[in-house]
Amino acid sequence: MAAPMAGEERLDVVKVREALGDALKKVKVDRDDTFLCVERDRIVDAIKALKDDPELDYSYFAECLGVDYSAWPHERDLEERFEVVYNLYSLKHHARIFLKVGVNDGQTVPTLKHVFVGAEFPEREVWDLFGIVFAGNEQTQRFLLPDDWVGFPLRKEFPLGGEDVLFDKGEHGPAVEDISRPHAGESFPGKTGTEEVSGR
Repeated sequence: MAAPMAGEERLDVVKVREALGDALKKVKVDRDDTFLCVERDRIVDAIKALKDDPELDYSYFAECLGVDYSAWPHERDLEERFEVVYNLYSLKHHARIFLKVGVNDGQTVPTLKHVFVGAEFPEREVWDLFGIVFAGNEQTQRFLLPDDWVGFPLRKEFPLGGEDVLFDKGEHGPAVEDISRPHAGESFPGKTGTEEVSGR
């Protein structure tokens, strides 16, 4: 089933526009997916409009994720460095819609954990990996990473594997190649599943 239509436009887009007015900044269709770019401080209103409307019933929160566009040279939908992208699904219509908000360092995004319980942990992951703060779901400790981890590893400036990692107290951790160990599943000539690695 496809998303319900209101004339030539999707009904969900029409209803979000009615609820948000100018806070709906842009509607984009890319490869049959619809993206709604909304003002950061109105994301809760947009999500509630989609979830609570019985004609739409976007009652399944699939995910939210972060994107760092600081090194992206192409055209953008939003001007801020980061985007948070929300993926909602309507079980009634088997339709999917994406919402996007822009955020810079020092700014916060309103939490959705009071609208969708399932939003709490994805928001914590985005904070842990990107440093994007969700107001109402603030972190007091690391969620996925060790407590002494410094920085946010999915930011574009974060060093890739093979470089020493700076930890707190000014200490450098070992580079990836310094601690690599062979294991039974490694695939390189003469080694995969061999007795010297796997014991088989």
